[in-house]
Amino acid sequence: MNFVLYAVPFFFLLIAIELLADRWRGVSNYRVADAINSLGTGVLSTTTGLLTKGVGLVTYAFALKHLALFELPAERLWVWVFAFVLYDFCYYWLHRMGHERNILWAAHSVHHQSEDYNLSTALRQTSTGFLLGWIFYLPMAVLGIPLLVFVSVAALNLLYQFWVHTKHIPKLGWFEWCFVTPSNHRAHHAQNALYMDRNYGGVFIIWDRLFGTFQEEDDNEPVIFGVTTPLASWNPLWANMQFYAQLWADARRAQSGWDKLRIWFMRTGWRPADVAAKYPMNKPDLSRFRKFEVPLDGRLQGYVAVQFCLYIALGSYLMSLEHALPTAALVVGWGAVAWGLFVLGAMLENRPQAFRLEVLRLASNLPLAGLAPLVGLWPASTAGWVGLLGYSVLSGIGLYCCASRITRLAS
Repeated sequence: MNFVLYAVPFFFLLIAIELLADRWRGVSNYRVADAINSLGTGVLSTTTGLLTKGVGLVTYAFALKHLALFELPAERLWVWVFAFVLYDFCYYWLHRMGHERNILWAAHSVHHQSEDYNLSTALRQTSTGFLLGWIFYLPMAVLGIPLLVFVSVAALNLLYQFWVHTKHIPKLGWFEWCFVTPSNHRAHHAQNALYMDRNYGGVFIIWDRLFGTFQEEDDNEPVIFGVTTPLASWNPLWANMQFYAQLWADARRAQSGWDKLRIWFMRTGWRPADVAAKYPMNKPDLSRFRKFEVPLDGRLQGYVAVQFCLYIALGSYLMSLEHALPTAALVVGWGAVAWGLFVLGAMLENRPQAFRLEVLRLASNLPLAGLAPLVGLWPASTAGWVGLLGYSVLSGIGLYCCASRITRLAS
């Protein structure tokens, strides 16, 4: 059972409740562009996962078949409890190494880039974690945890982590000693030196207490969220590529062949001495910290928000039918999502070419309507053509109105 798919409506319900709590308390923990960027990386991660999750499942199944020391029964309750705890232990080390090694931080940094902290941040996930993340769960296969149990406890672990991404819940007394809570996870998302690289557990905080990586949220040190090398973008594709691009640039510039190789596996932040000297990177002064923001007309923000709903719907559609859709359909669906999110990111950043890209995105719906039935993304029908054509025309009218308003304001 895909627990995450069934949880999606509850995710958005809880986000709506959190927005109401913001309004009731007179605070503002959400910004439209940041929330769209976080949710956009989540949609991109989900659709990418439909094409790549086989990497983890195939390697796990192979290890289970050829390396397992035991054959544990999936129908026994103690096996599920054991697997749930063991999964979180493995997750702790994946998460910790994700902060301590360049190549793993390149994937995990996506989750930390938001400078806000709210429930939309929980859905901000990497699209490249499949490359190496599977390695850390192989001990579960060696110990004979059945594949069904593994997949289920992984989903439950992920679902638990959703609720801790909020500023509305204070410290929870004794619960803080055993479990990950909003308080100790807020510290994890900080870029303050006091909190840096702490609190890695997914469900249980006891691993951090055992291995010396726990840090309590300190009332005298307000958390500043984000990463020390700011993303400074609303584009979910660039969010996934930013740190890889930095590592690649440093590797290319390094004179030593050994440095070109080892930079990928060194501690996070390590750079070859010659590269660091020639291309220094200054960390921002947190005493002068300002969140990344791009001034944007309110109507245009609303336009992007409405358009973004299309990609939430498309992502949910792909998730719900993943087993029924051929690979070609999933690839086309992923391409449509990635292209659309890229364009909407450019609009949120107020790029000079953003309006032209948006017109091109709307025009691309016509070839998509013709291609989708051919690859099995959805059945061929007149309604599909009419629906996409009507959507594109109405969106074009909305875009024209937004552009006209901006022109009038500028003049």
